[in-house]
Amino acid sequence: MHLDTTLDFDPTGRWDAAAAAEADGYSAAWVTEVGHEPLAMLAGAAGRTTSLALGTSIVVAFGRSPLITATQANDVQILSRGRLLLGLGSQIKPHIEKRYSMPWSRPAARMREYVLALRAIWAAWNEGAALNFRGEFYRHTLMTPFFSPAPHPYGAPKVFVAAVGEAMTEVAGEVADGLLVHPFTTVAYLREVTLPALERGLARSGRGRDEIEISLSGFVASGEPGELDQVRHAVREQIAFYASTLAYRGVLASVGRDDLQVPLAALARRGAWAEMGDLIDDEVLEAVAVTGAPAVVAAGIQERYASLVDRFSVYPLGAMTSAARRQVVAGWRAW
Repeated sequence: MHLDTTLDFDPTGRWDAAAAAEADGYSAAWVTEVGHEPLAMLAGAAGRTTSLALGTSIVVAFGRSPLITATQANDVQILSRGRLLLGLGSQIKPHIEKRYSMPWSRPAARMREYVLALRAIWAAWNEGAALNFRGEFYRHTLMTPFFSPAPHPYGAPKVFVAAVGEAMTEVAGEVADGLLVHPFTTVAYLREVTLPALERGLARSGRGRDEIEISLSGFVASGEPGELDQVRHAVREQIAFYASTLAYRGVLASVGRDDLQVPLAALARRGAWAEMGDLIDDEVLEAVAVTGAPAVVAAGIQERYASLVDRFSVYPLGAMTSAARRQVVAGWRAW
């Protein structure tokens, strides 16, 4: 199992954090689409690293046409010399329609077609294939030499699909190179819902489990005795935020706590964000997050997830001090 990390936007353009992540021994660094363009961020990080894989967790696919995403991803693949992990996510209907002003319909079917459209575009550029993609949601049938980037030796980037529900997880298994598991999950949900759905998708494509990577940015609450309570509270609040959404009720149900969804949703509608974390008791916290002192939490991550996922990164990164994060890495190496 690879240990990955996350990167924040670097307004100085120096991307020292990316170089430090590589020096610390992380396998990959991921960026999110929160206030900044993730592929542009990775273009900057590519210049300060040589071996670190660079991933998006996530690019909001439905906020862009496949051609825009294909172009940006192709550029980062060139700049990074083949190190891009392109993570795609659907977002939710209100954000796509009201924030991005883009159409929303049948997200799993649309994502499946989106990935296939990307592959058709990259094949046109890198293999000289005629571009003739005609789908229900997207159509790409024109690509002239003037607008085509030159072929390069790094090939198309790996495509990861973010999923919570079974339908989207099946899409990842059918057409993607990787699955991005949502941080709000449990071992029970992974075993009983996520992995069986992934296997169904893999079966449709005639592939096996060893032909896809599973990446989890998992909740970790870790710190020294004087700071652990504060970190645990921050993680409770983040768990409560996700648990208030109906789409994640199945995760609560996997540990017999779906009763929490209704009161959490009511608090969210009132904007009572500070109160929501108080509803996340130790039972739920321990089921969703790996908790403990930095010196031992790495072993806890391995014991919980090594048989289930291929990549792991700590979430939320900002809840832990840099010293605690370094101790987690040291513990990982020792393990």
